[in-house]
Parts: sequence; C-alpha cells; structure tokens
Amino acid sequence: MSQRIDKSWVVLRSIENSEHDRCVDLFRRPDGSFGFDEFRRDVEDAGLWTPVAYYSAAAYASDEAALTAAVKTVAWLAMALNPAGKAT
Repeated sequence: MSQRIDKSWVVLRSIENSEHDRCVDLFRRPDGSFGFDEFRRDVEDAGLWTPVAYYSAAAYASDEAALTAAVKTVAWLAMALNPAGKAT
C-alpha cells in the first residue's frame, strides 16, 4: 500500500499485471465511497509499491463504478483482468 492510501480506507481488491510490477488497488472509504489508485514496484525501490498516479482523489458510488473507471484509465488493467481476451 502506498503512503497515499489512507489507513482508514479498506482495500477490497489488488490487481497486478502479468509482470507483477504494476497493480491497481480498489478501496472503500469510511464515508462509503470507493476509489482506486495505480502503483509500480521497482528494484530500486526495494520492491515496495510506489504510487504512479493520483487517481485516489476521485470518489465513486460503488466498487463496480470504481473498477469501470480504473479500466478506462489504466491502460494495462483490462488485459490483467482478462488475459486471454475472452468475452466476459
């Protein structure tokens, strides 16, 4: 988790790419809103997850809405969710 993910936010799902060097966390805030953010993990950072974008400021009414926004925003996420390219 990054420094930007508030400790009061509950991470519902963490989705990694196939290289395991990028992830998107979907989370719920205490006020009932949802959000997401993207992170990277590099050798020079000792393998720690480092935020790469500031998507966590946006609030969504549901976890599904946050996931939909994340898929539209994070280029690699759709492939990570559906690596075989199968219709869902």
